[in-house]
Amino acid sequence: MAEISDFPRRLLVAVGGNATHPPGIKGTAAEQAAIAEATGRSLLPLMNLDNELIITHGNGPVVGKILMRQALSSERVTPMTLDICVAHSQGGIAYLLMQAFENALRRTNNPRHVVCLLTQVEVDPDDPAFGEPTKFIGYAYEEEEARRFEEEMGWTMREDVGRGWRHVVPSPRPIHIVDISLIRALAQRGAVVIAGGGGGIPVVREPDGVRRGVEAVIDKDLTSALMANVLGIEDMMILTAVPKVAIHFGTPEQKELGRVSLAEIRKYHAEGHFPPGSMGPKIEAVIRFLEGGGKRVYIAALEEALPALRGEGGTCIHADEN
Repeated sequence: MAEISDFPRRLLVAVGGNATHPPGIKGTAAEQAAIAEATGRSLLPLMNLDNELIITHGNGPVVGKILMRQALSSERVTPMTLDICVAHSQGGIAYLLMQAFENALRRTNNPRHVVCLLTQVEVDPDDPAFGEPTKFIGYAYEEEEARRFEEEMGWTMREDVGRGWRHVVPSPRPIHIVDISLIRALAQRGAVVIAGGGGGIPVVREPDGVRRGVEAVIDKDLTSALMANVLGIEDMMILTAVPKVAIHFGTPEQKELGRVSLAEIRKYHAEGHFPPGSMGPKIEAVIRFLEGGGKRVYIAALEEALPALRGEGGTCIHADEN
C-alpha cells in the first residue's frame, strides 16, 4: 500500500460539471446536496493527506439551468448577463462543496479548513472563440425543441453527440487568474481551496486596468492547467464521469488508456480521437499543463481519485522523459 509520503505534496484537482451535476437528475437542492456529500466522501482521502490542495469545478449543467430560469421568467424579472450567471453558479456550487467537504473532514476529526474564492479569469477580447461558440451548457433537447429555442431566445444550439441538442456559448482561453496570489497563500496555510469554479468568471481588462465581464463560459480544465502552471504545481487530477481516457471511443475498437506519455497523447489528439465537445478540452488542458512544466495528470472517475493516485485506476499522462 502506498505511504502518505508517496502522494503529491501539492495537487490541483479539477472536478467535472457532469460529475457534480450528472445528467438525468432534476437538480433539486436535495439532489445537489447529496451529490456534494458524495463528492466530499470521494475526495476525503485526498483532503486527509498533509498537502497543498486546490480544487476547481465545472458548471456547465448548472449555468445552463440558470439561463433557462431567466428565460422562463424574463417577462417578470430582468435577466442577468452570462458572466453574472457564471458567478451565481460558481458561488452556489462552491457553497455546497465547501459545506460537504468540511462535514466530511469533521467526521474524521480533521480540523482542516475549506475556503472558496470567487475567481475572475481574464480572457482576450479578440479571442476567436467569441465568434465560434463551442461550450455546451444546460439541458439536452430534441432537435425540434432546440430549433424553437434558437428562434425564441436567440441561443445557438448544436448536437452533443449521444445526448441531444444543447445550448453552446463562447469559450475563450484563459490568460490570467485574477488574485492568484491569494489562492497560493491560502493553500500554503493548509486550507483546502476551492477556486476557479466554472472556469472562472470571464472578464477582460481595459488598457487603463479596469475589468469588465464578458458573455462566455471558460473551460475549467484550461483554467485549471493555467492555475497549476502559474503556481508551480506538478501534479493535476481531472475527475470526470468516465473511468479512463479511451481512443476509438464508442466503436468496437475502443481501447482504454492506462499510463501514456505526452508524446503519445499528442499523437492520439492529432488523429482526432478526442472530440471538441467531450474529451477534447481535457486533453488540450493536459497538453498545455505538461508543456508548461507539469509532470503528471491523472484522469479518472470521481470515486476513483485515490486509486488513480496510487496507479490502480484511471489514466496517467506523464511528461516526456528527457
